Amino acid sequence: MPQSTDFDLDRSITEAWQQFQDRLAEVVSMVDDGSLTIGTLSTSDDQAPFVRFSHARGRDDIVLEATSNASLGEHFQLSLDQLNALEALGYQPPSVDEGAGSALFQLARPQADYVELARVAVATLRDVFGVQHPVFLAPDQLAEVLTDESPTSHESLSRYDADDLVAIVPDDQGHLDALVSAELTQMFGHPPIRDSEGDVALRVGSTMVFIRSMPKADELLLFSALVHEVEGRSRAVEVLNDLNVESRFGRFALHRDRVFVTLSVLAHPFVPAHLHQALRVISEIADGIDDELALKLKGRTTFTD
Repeated sequence: MPQSTDFDLDRSITEAWQQFQDRLAEVVSMVDDGSLTIGTLSTSDDQAPFVRFSHARGRDDIVLEATSNASLGEHFQLSLDQLNALEALGYQPPSVDEGAGSALFQLARPQADYVELARVAVATLRDVFGVQHPVFLAPDQLAEVLTDESPTSHESLSRYDADDLVAIVPDDQGHLDALVSAELTQMFGHPPIRDSEGDVALRVGSTMVFIRSMPKADELLLFSALVHEVEGRSRAVEVLNDLNVESRFGRFALHRDRVFVTLSVLAHPFVPAHLHQALRVISEIADGIDDELALKLKGRTTFTD
């Protein structure tokens, strides 16, 4: 059975940004009235960085705006290097005259340059503002980028309606992937992000959970890299053996210098409620144990902020 040993986190993140950029370009090509704001997450009341697309008045241009220090909260102030990076991307700096101009960095391009506008926006979010993965973007208007339909409200994930209890036998791996995507779209309000291997990427606190379908369409493998750059394989193996004895769900394993937790879900037939339960379980394990495990094994978690 394929495992998570061939998983490349850096590759998956790069491909997720590319997929996001491609979808964003499609949306920007159709921007008419109004604006599209893509924000970043904040755990405080301070204004966090964002980029915003809007149609220029009286012109067939799209204006891309990015936050400056004048519009950011105390915890998000940009360094000189970040400010220079914004200008290097082509933004015009904000006006220094109070009451005149804009307090934001601005870049105007013809709407026909929607691919370039999307590239600059992604570079701003990823390289300047330091967003590590598209799933770390604020969800306010994110669904507009990932789907043409507005997100709808759903019941709590701990309560299953009749549709979640229906068993469906997938025809093949593609059918199973489509069933999983449809369920995740209902759960989160927008289609999931997949890499070129077909793995779904989900943000869970300081780590990432991935969902992979098996070629025979009979199983879903959920996995997460909990700790990276582990010191001392012998010590790690002892700790993980103890965890496997105690753990009711999830199996822990050391692959090279990384600790993974995996959880298998039978998918022939596929039952949406089983996916809900599996995601809840592995999310609680991954985000609940990774910090302590990293400290014990002298490694690091996937994300540290």
